[in-house]
Amino acid sequence: MTSAEYKHRKHPKTARANFGQFGRLEIAIMGTPCGEIKKMAQRLIEDLRGFHIAYVDADHKTEEGEMPRAMQSGASMVYTDKISFKRLDITDSLDRYQRNRIFNEYDLVIVNGNHFEADLQIVVVDERKPLERKLDYITNPIAIVRQSPEDRLPAYLENHLGKELEIQPLYSLSEIKKLSDLIRDTLVLNVPRLHGLVLAGGKSERMGMDKGLINYHGLPQREYLFRLLENYTENTFMSCRPDQLQDLSPWPCVADSIDGLGPFGALVSAFREYPNHAWLVVACDLPLVTANTLMELASNRNPSKIATAFHNPETNFPDPLLTIWEPKSYPLLLHFLSLGYSCPRKVLINSRTEVLQPSDKNILLNANNPEELEKVRHLLKNQRSET
Repeated sequence: MTSAEYKHRKHPKTARANFGQFGRLEIAIMGTPCGEIKKMAQRLIEDLRGFHIAYVDADHKTEEGEMPRAMQSGASMVYTDKISFKRLDITDSLDRYQRNRIFNEYDLVIVNGNHFEADLQIVVVDERKPLERKLDYITNPIAIVRQSPEDRLPAYLENHLGKELEIQPLYSLSEIKKLSDLIRDTLVLNVPRLHGLVLAGGKSERMGMDKGLINYHGLPQREYLFRLLENYTENTFMSCRPDQLQDLSPWPCVADSIDGLGPFGALVSAFREYPNHAWLVVACDLPLVTANTLMELASNRNPSKIATAFHNPETNFPDPLLTIWEPKSYPLLLHFLSLGYSCPRKVLINSRTEVLQPSDKNILLNANNPEELEKVRHLLKNQRSET
């Protein structure tokens, strides 16, 4: 292959996750001195307690002795456990991709816009910090803040914003609570939409027959779960092996793009195609899942965590196969895989997971072999006879 041919070779297209310069949702405060930005950020963060928020700022100068001694001696990184918080000092510069990895799990990143760009902006009108030279950084303002309601906007700002002024709310500095409410609404609107995934790609070796085809509720189990999920998700898919695609052609499918990793590979494959959606995952070997089960899970979803899962009393751990996995879990799954771990339960246990106590202790009962199958059928028969 010649150098010219190599230069023009195209890489496979991959769906990209929605990240800005730092996080998935980021807002820069700009147009006022840095001290005022820090005060505004602190007040907003206080008002938005409950969300997982990061703050990005810059320091104009380093005080003598502020750098850790180990770093003064040549260390490139120093990690300090301060008991009530953790501190990480590094000398290496961080590019956008490294920052995206660090800020992946945060619901919101508030940025000092005097130093850094962000996808969204809160523009403060303050004659102490005119914005004439930073108009290119004002790309998607969500609010304009004036010192007082009577203040007029500078002509250069009016010309730059144009028709945007007709739809952007105007606040004064005394209305910080309204600004917090606006950001809270933005956070709610930013909650990822939900897709459904029926894990139907197992080989069912212990059962001796395809678990997705077992009839517990008048339909093959995979079809029963698919129909249940359709009521709670934007779109629903069958997760399968590539060799199953022809048999599952009536349904939308996500075929495993990583072989031999079971449910872990199915989840990574789903995120690979739709990295900005959350996934409500249900395995075919959970025959006692009902519409009430999915309603319980969906209504208690916590998108601030990496996932929302039921506690399994049998394992005493969160169960990964009846779980809502948020988009922020995708990089974590890949990280665990890079360390040699392909157990989705291990990801839940070692991450920020919302764990629910199921109202019905039997919903996580597995049917993976003929003995368990008979136990489940007996339970279902008793339930039906009681009703």
